[in-house]
Amino acid sequence: MRRRGRPVTAALAAALLALPAVACGGDSGTGSEGNAFTVGLLLPSRSVPRWEHSDRPLIEAQIKRLCPKCTFVYANAENDATRQQQQMISMITKGAGVLILDAADTRALRSSIQEARKAGVPVVAYDRLAEGPVSGFVGFDALQVGRLQGQGLLDGMEKRADGRNVVMMNGDPTSPNAAWYRKGALSVVRDRVRIARSYETQDWSTQVAHANMSAAIAALGPYGIDGVLAANDTIAAGVISALKSAGVSRLPPVTGQDADLDAVRRILKGEQYMTVYKPFREEAAAAASMAVALGRGDDARDHAPTTVDSPTTRAIPAVLLTPHSVTAADIGRTLVKDGVYTVDRICVPPVRAACERVGLSP
Repeated sequence: MRRRGRPVTAALAAALLALPAVACGGDSGTGSEGNAFTVGLLLPSRSVPRWEHSDRPLIEAQIKRLCPKCTFVYANAENDATRQQQQMISMITKGAGVLILDAADTRALRSSIQEARKAGVPVVAYDRLAEGPVSGFVGFDALQVGRLQGQGLLDGMEKRADGRNVVMMNGDPTSPNAAWYRKGALSVVRDRVRIARSYETQDWSTQVAHANMSAAIAALGPYGIDGVLAANDTIAAGVISALKSAGVSRLPPVTGQDADLDAVRRILKGEQYMTVYKPFREEAAAAASMAVALGRGDDARDHAPTTVDSPTTRAIPAVLLTPHSVTAADIGRTLVKDGVYTVDRICVPPVRAACERVGLSP
């Protein structure tokens, strides 16, 4: 993914959230009748908690606010690209006016996106930049996510100061974001650590991550790993469970991404060093705004401050939001402040003492 322009600023993100509800009038296109049309949302899996817990309800709420007469339909691919292709074609056949797609496999969905284009149904690529003629993209700067993870790992290892062997637990190889996360992280850590082992994590699965980490422990020894660059929080969960199963009592710094609630609690307990928070509310607001605009027949370029290139398509109108690194000290001023979680929800009894140490009191 090549980017032109700059990520969305905080002010623009706030403006997206403050957009007034609008009537979805104008000329009707495919799947629309007068001021009503169908918006379809296709998400890739349930293995990453944020999809069901954050993205789906936030996008649905924004669609209903921006276009009260629009119909919202939803499908989850359950990590199956073929299933997602079928879901997408079904939505097109049933008259969807616009689709928001987070592709289970960004290459495999190319033909379905081409079918949508032929049917006159614009597709907004969400969080992952799918190949094919998408009309717009809403997501985050994946290279910057990787850089934050790399810097977080170095910070955690510097505090321990007892070695430089790192295991890289990369994401699903079918996701282009995984490659960008890895590239961004390596740009920060390459000359400062030794990459002792590197693994791909199919489906971003905790179970696969556990198996891969167990293999790394068998090869390097339970105390031969000084840091783990885990691509997201579900992978971090598998890494940490494998380390515990191997009897490691002093866990090495482990990175993450997505600010999952369990990961936030692990960070407070000292089991995971950091995560990357990608403000879901702003991302959902931007995707909903672009989808409704496209459904009304507007030009996506009027709703996107920059452009990106995919392997198949150049100058895709894009909204790129800014990710944030979160350690234990940052939870209150990021996740709590933004309303992602309340202190009461985070600080359940097993982590209450840890919460108090960083100034989070229920």
